Amino acid sequence: MASVKQVQITFDCAEPERVARFWCEVLGYVAPPPPEGFATWDEYNLSLPPEERDSWFACSDPTGAGPRLYFQRVPEGKVVKNRVHVDVRAGIGLVGEERLAVLEAECARLVALGATRVRLLAADEENESCIVMQDVEGNEFCLD
Repeated sequence: MASVKQVQITFDCAEPERVARFWCEVLGYVAPPPPEGFATWDEYNLSLPPEERDSWFACSDPTGAGPRLYFQRVPEGKVVKNRVHVDVRAGIGLVGEERLAVLEAECARLVALGATRVRLLAADEENESCIVMQDVEGNEFCLD
């Protein structure tokens, strides 16, 4: 039986490069160089038929530890809550006020990048606090 060696997470979106570049900033990921023979992604896109331009973009963890993120253009907009979402783990190992302070600082950084703060989920008997947010196209993610 074969075992899985890597995972890619795919996002449906309207503007793949815009969403990918947001997640690069959030996670410290990097965009790949343009395809061979092209100096820039814009040059590559202009070489494609109009209906294929800006149809996808990807980014990856420069350390190779995290999954590759792939963003593909789809015609329909987001209309309901995500069934799967990304958890951005900024407060690992922290509790109480120390955790909240770290989450709030990271939330402010992400809002400056274009994210939207949705709500704070306060700690309870089972879970530490986290902040529900949305990326630049409204995809939910948790800052925890």
